[in-house]
Amino acid sequence: MARIVVIGSGMGAMAAAARLAVAGHRVVVYERGRAHGGGVGRFARDGFRFDTGPGLLHLPAVYRDLFVKTGKQTLEQSVELSQVDPASRHLFTDGTDVRLPNASRAGVLQALDGAFGAGAGERWSDLVNRAREVWDATRRPLLEEPLRADWRVLGRDPYPAAPVRRGRLGGLFGRGGADGPPTLAGVARRELKDPRAVALLESHALAHGLDPRSAPAAATVLPYIEQTFGTWYVRGGMRALADALHERCRQRKVEFHFDAEVTGIVEKDGRAAGVELADGTVAEADAVVSGIDPALLPSLLGGQAPWREGDVRPEPGAGGGTPGRLTVLLALRGARPEDTAHRTVVHAPDREAELAAVFGDGHGLREPCPHPTVTVLRPDDPTVRPDEEHEAVTLTAVVAPHGPVDWTDGTAAEQDAQRLITAAEAAIPGLRDRMLWHEVRTPAHTEAETGARGGAVPGPVLAGADGAFLRPANVTRLPGLYLAGGWAHPGGGLAHAGMSGALVAGLIVEGEDWRGSQ
Repeated sequence: MARIVVIGSGMGAMAAAARLAVAGHRVVVYERGRAHGGGVGRFARDGFRFDTGPGLLHLPAVYRDLFVKTGKQTLEQSVELSQVDPASRHLFTDGTDVRLPNASRAGVLQALDGAFGAGAGERWSDLVNRAREVWDATRRPLLEEPLRADWRVLGRDPYPAAPVRRGRLGGLFGRGGADGPPTLAGVARRELKDPRAVALLESHALAHGLDPRSAPAAATVLPYIEQTFGTWYVRGGMRALADALHERCRQRKVEFHFDAEVTGIVEKDGRAAGVELADGTVAEADAVVSGIDPALLPSLLGGQAPWREGDVRPEPGAGGGTPGRLTVLLALRGARPEDTAHRTVVHAPDREAELAAVFGDGHGLREPCPHPTVTVLRPDDPTVRPDEEHEAVTLTAVVAPHGPVDWTDGTAAEQDAQRLITAAEAAIPGLRDRMLWHEVRTPAHTEAETGARGGAVPGPVLAGADGAFLRPANVTRLPGLYLAGGWAHPGGGLAHAGMSGALVAGLIVEGEDWRGSQ
């Protein structure tokens, strides 16, 4: 039985801890904050409860596998999980209103034809079919296996773009050529035509903090995953999932220490041998799992980088330059109407202005976007509201991280929050008349509570773009030191974080030549 120390208690770290504990190891978690869950937080007031991190779950099979492998109770016996239908409602500035059914390709095709005109659904379906080829080509190397040493092969975009005739002699276009490597924005314009369909596709990237102008065409896998495997909600919010995972860890005798900041990683005989805490004590270990941003590790290693020769490394400024989330929590009087969609996306009227505000205009300048894309979450869940005559609503928008924007400026943050509320009125008529109070949460809050630089929210890994959208491998140059969580392979999001925990546990239990479950 080995002693394993885990730094942080985010979802990836806890997923690794539970799997390692059930394999017979003694696991101790040190968390600098006061609670588990990392970015999967909760805000409660006056009988209202809100998620402060992700509000929906995709690829629930990741957590089903985790709970099956670590205890007697399945995921569905541990939390109440339900599909969200419709999966999403989309509102556009021209008045178009379309509801997309959950996990139904035929239903989505029909809905898009009805909203955008004949042929729109087929074009979308053709794109999603090509995205399936991306999924089939990258599922194992990107999600189910440790990052391979020859990771540069993943730098080629596997998206099989549709043939487009150019010039008198025709030819194939889509894999790059004179116009450079394919991007999601380029694919959207060429293959979807309708600007509303373009906005629909690009909104999937933006929701993950990705700029569709630079994200590879392989990002089409994001709507494929959602449309194929469905959109799910946990009763009580995603925080209930974090609580269930924490309880599973406790059942497996994982030991948690909160308000316990790790200030150093101890090396002995050329390998990780424990951690040093802020109070000066040292916790010895046979292996260390880091669930924090890998770019912070040099400060714990005496200035030494943890990367091996040729490894994927965080770009300078990465993490701190990744977008965050502006969230407005709304306590409303009045019952939730029966036909209300759980998730509504109110699209920005000027996508270019929005992208410049979030990612910069190419010259490092960011101006506030007067009309951002806003996601409105209205769960039909009696556990998140005081009674049936009230409603808990969450508004979110992707924004520039803390640093480029001063999110500690309460006046400016409130002005941006009011922009979100104004946009949300398209989804909730009479919204301002129903408001009891609202709470604003910015990337500065995220940074303070989770330690994420700039309050950044990591996105999932993607193939293409010469590997620019890959994350550092789970194995480091220092034997015995492993990386889990959203800033490591295979990237951010609830499902991907859970996968990182499975990969780390496999590497520790089976050895570093392990290539994943077959």
